[in-house]
Amino acid sequence: MKTKTARLETIKMLISSQELSSQEELLQALSAEGFSLTQATLSRDLKQLKVAKAATMDGKYVYVLPNNTLYRRVTDHAVSYDTMHQTGYVSMEFSNNLAVIKTRPGYASSLAYDIDNKNFPEIIGTIAGDDTILLILSERCNRSSVKNSLSQIIPNI
Repeated sequence: MKTKTARLETIKMLISSQELSSQEELLQALSAEGFSLTQATLSRDLKQLKVAKAATMDGKYVYVLPNNTLYRRVTDHAVSYDTMHQTGYVSMEFSNNLAVIKTRPGYASSLAYDIDNKNFPEIIGTIAGDDTILLILSERCNRSSVKNSLSQIIPNI
């Protein structure tokens, strides 16, 4: 019998390497990997992993991890462009003690969650929409220190 830890790691790898849009598809993929579990167990696992759904470029909604950088499988160097956009980051602009981060549709919430959980001293808080994050910055920080901190979770900032 495979362990829960192994199952969770497999779920992360599957979500990172395939476009899975339903629990049924994910259950089939897990079955192919040798896991047998119920839909209820899978639902609890997805909640524990903080898995969300995000829109792909063609408008299909698929499962994504809050920050899937560590679980991205690259089997072809042609997908390195996709790897650069794992966080969904598009751009960032500053205005006094505010900053706006633009993301791909569906990525702002999970990226804001990661930013908030890092407790960066330069960032007081975030407000996220579908593809935009408003950062409220400490008055005593500078732009380069904000970018430096954010580079921990957004490698291509």
